[in-house]
Amino acid sequence: MPELSPRRRLLVLAICCMSLLLVSLDNTVLNVALPSLQKELHASTSGLQWTIDAYTLVLASLLMLAGSTADRIGRRRVFTAGLVVFTLGSLLCSLAPNLDALVAFRMVQAVGGSMLNPVAMSIITNTFTDPRERARAIGAWGAVVGLSMAAGPLVGGLLVDSVGWRSIFWINLPVGLAALVLTLRFVPESRAPKARRADPVGQLLVIALFGSLTYAIIEAPHAPLSATAPFGALALVSLIALIRYESRRREPLIDLRFFRSAPFSGATVIAVSAFASLGGFLFLSTLYLQNVRGLSALEAGLWMLPMALPTFLCAPLSGRLVGNRGPRLPLLIAGGAMTAAGLLFALFEAETSDVTLAVGYVLFGVGFGFVNAPITDTAVSGMPRAQAGVAAAVASTSRQLGQALGVAVIGAVLAAGVGSSSYAESFVAASRPGWWILTACGLAVLVVGAATSGRWARATARRTAERLEEAEIREAAGADA
Repeated sequence: MPELSPRRRLLVLAICCMSLLLVSLDNTVLNVALPSLQKELHASTSGLQWTIDAYTLVLASLLMLAGSTADRIGRRRVFTAGLVVFTLGSLLCSLAPNLDALVAFRMVQAVGGSMLNPVAMSIITNTFTDPRERARAIGAWGAVVGLSMAAGPLVGGLLVDSVGWRSIFWINLPVGLAALVLTLRFVPESRAPKARRADPVGQLLVIALFGSLTYAIIEAPHAPLSATAPFGALALVSLIALIRYESRRREPLIDLRFFRSAPFSGATVIAVSAFASLGGFLFLSTLYLQNVRGLSALEAGLWMLPMALPTFLCAPLSGRLVGNRGPRLPLLIAGGAMTAAGLLFALFEAETSDVTLAVGYVLFGVGFGFVNAPITDTAVSGMPRAQAGVAAAVASTSRQLGQALGVAVIGAVLAAGVGSSSYAESFVAASRPGWWILTACGLAVLVVGAATSGRWARATARRTAERLEEAEIREAAGADA
C-alpha cells in the first residue's frame, strides 16, 4: 500500500468505520426488534436465537477465509464485494415473508459482513503503521461499536414503533451504497507480499464445528438428547480434525503458530468471553424490558442508553490507553466492570429495581467500552504485517463466535427455566443461571487479561513474530529455488 497523507489516512479510517457501523448497528437494532418479530412471525425463543445466530455463525465461519482471501487477491476488492452483498442481503431481509426466509436472508447478509470487518481492520493496520497512531485508530474503530450501541436501540425502537420491524434493515441501504462509492474513490488497493493458498478442507471443518456446536446448544432445551448428541459429537470430531489437519498444512486457514504468542491466545479467549457476555446481556435485557416490563421498543431503547453511552465514551479512551500504556489497564478495567455488572444481576436481581438496573447497565457499558481496543491491538500488533488480515480475522472470528455462543447458551438456559410457566412471572428466576454465566465471562476477561498482558507475555509475542517472519523468509527462499 502506498504511503498516504494524514488526511487521506483519516478518510480511509472513516470509510472502514462505516462498514463496522453497518455490521454493528444491524445487531443492536435487531435485538430491540426481537419481541416484535416474535409476535408477527410467531417465533419461539429458539427462533429468536436463530435470527441472531444464523448471522453471527456465518460471520464467524467465513471471517478467516475472507481475511486470507483479501490478503491474497486484494483488500479493496474483497471489501467492495462485501458491501454489495451485505446491502443486497439487507434488502432481502426487509422483504422476508416468514421466519425461515428471514434466517436465510440473514445468512446472505453475513456472507457480505464477513468481507467487511476483518478486511477493514487489515486496511487500517496497513494504513496506520505507527503503533501509537494504530492504537488511536483502533480506539476510534471501537468507538463506532459504542455509537452503534447508543444509536441502535433508539433508532431501532423508533422504527419498530412507527413503521415496523422490516424498516430496521432499510437503514443499511443508504449507508452501504455511500460506503461503496467512497471505497471505490478513496481506498487504495493492497495485498500481502506472498499470497496464501485457499484451504477448503479447513473451511469446511470450521463450518461443521461452529454450526453443529451452536445447533446442539440452541435445540437442547426443546429436543431429546438423541437428537442433539450427534451434533455435539460432530463438533468434537470437527475440532480434533481441524487441529490435526491445520497443524500439518503448509499454508493453513488458521495458523496455529499464532497461538504460541500468549497475548494473541489471550486476546482470543478475551474476545470470546467478552462478546459472549454482550450477546447474552442484550438478549436477556431486550426480552425482559419488552416482554416482562411491557415497554415499547423505543422505551426499551431509551432504557439501554446507560449501557450504550459509556461504551461509546470509553472506547476511544481505551484506545489512547493502549497506545500510551499498553493493554493491561484497559483489560483490568473491562474485566472488573463486566464482572461487577454480572454479579449485580446474579446476586441482587438488579433488573427488578430501576436504580440497580441502570447501575448494572452503566457498569457493563464501561467494561465493554474498554475491552475492544486491547483485543484488536494485541491480536495484530505482535504479528508480521503480511499476516495482518489473517490475525485480524481470527480476532473477529473470536468475537462473532463468542456472541453466537452467548446467545445460544443464555437462550437455552432461559428456555429451560421458563418451561411451561408464565413467561413474565418466571423470567427473573429463569434468567438467574444466565447471569452467573455472564459473570464468569467477565471474570475470564479479568483473569486472562491480567495473565497475558505482562512482560513475559509480550516476550512470547516478539518471539512468535520473529519465528513467523523467519519461516516466511525460508518458505519464500524455497519457493524461489
